Amino acid sequence: MRTAPPDFDLLAQRILDGGEATAADALAVLRADDTELLPLVAAASRLRREHFGNTVKVNYLVNLKSGLCPEDCGYCSQALGSGSDILRYTWLKTDEALAQATAGLQGGASRVCMVSSGRGPTDRDVERVADMVGAIKSEHPQAEVCACLGLLREGQAERLREAGVDAYNHNINTAESHHDQVVTTHTYADRVATVRKAQGAGLSPCSGLIAGLRETDEQLVEALFALRELGSDSIPVNFLMPFDGTRFEDTWELTPMRCVKILAMARFVCPDKEIRIAGGRELHLRSLQGLALQVANSIFLGDYLTSEGQEAKADLELIRDHGFVVLGSDEHAEQLAASHADPAIRRRGAGTSVLPNA
Repeated sequence: MRTAPPDFDLLAQRILDGGEATAADALAVLRADDTELLPLVAAASRLRREHFGNTVKVNYLVNLKSGLCPEDCGYCSQALGSGSDILRYTWLKTDEALAQATAGLQGGASRVCMVSSGRGPTDRDVERVADMVGAIKSEHPQAEVCACLGLLREGQAERLREAGVDAYNHNINTAESHHDQVVTTHTYADRVATVRKAQGAGLSPCSGLIAGLRETDEQLVEALFALRELGSDSIPVNFLMPFDGTRFEDTWELTPMRCVKILAMARFVCPDKEIRIAGGRELHLRSLQGLALQVANSIFLGDYLTSEGQEAKADLELIRDHGFVVLGSDEHAEQLAASHADPAIRRRGAGTSVLPNA
């Protein structure tokens, strides 16, 4: 006898009524039959619309320092031992970082994510980033700045907050039970401690995961519940990009439909948090990127740290074509104004010498 599929609409209603998704609920979402994808998305979309309406937050990455990293994260093209053919360079100068940030903000982003490779910043590195943030905030006072510099030492989060940084990103990446299969040069506890340091300094915690690291379904659920427990305000969901020259090269575990289910699971577990479709979006979601926006409410614009994304113009078209507006843009106001345009007075046809509109 065939078991009835889960009622995801009832799950959404329970959460809207103040309940929480359980681990069993999350597993049911992740393991939903492909034929249940549209009802699943419709249910998760209720939560997305409740908390974020039809807006999409647009973020832009600036890779301040690329490659040259001593950590052995198996997924990363910048890691120790990686043979990936990527750009490698030391710190950008302040004016270079400002130019890159300005390009993203002018392209429609409201948050700039300033990232550097490495285990963690020195105090001199923090001062370098503080100068960059000051320049960005001076020219673009409304912009949000998120820093992602690796493991933090005491006092560094406070200095970044003082400089004007709004958020700090440090992904847990995977479940604690799977962490040592991915990286050995630092611990899961190290990562959690950095997120806690950022929170303690008044920075908005941004922490997410990477799906497709040969983890089990249960470990994906474990990671998401850990992020809920951490209180991550923004949850980037990355999909493994199996770069040549890394330990995870040729690891292809994801399909577009599974990626949508992972995002839907994140929405059910963390209904009021920013769920960001991050690295691997174009590679893995492909033609389902628009469907994914029905459950996620945030994306990166353009390129990533070491890989190219689709053109920013295509990203913005993707948002518009699926009925969404960019958070913080003038587009929504313009749409409202256009819907109330004054009647056009006829100046052609009968009673005139101008041909009719026929």
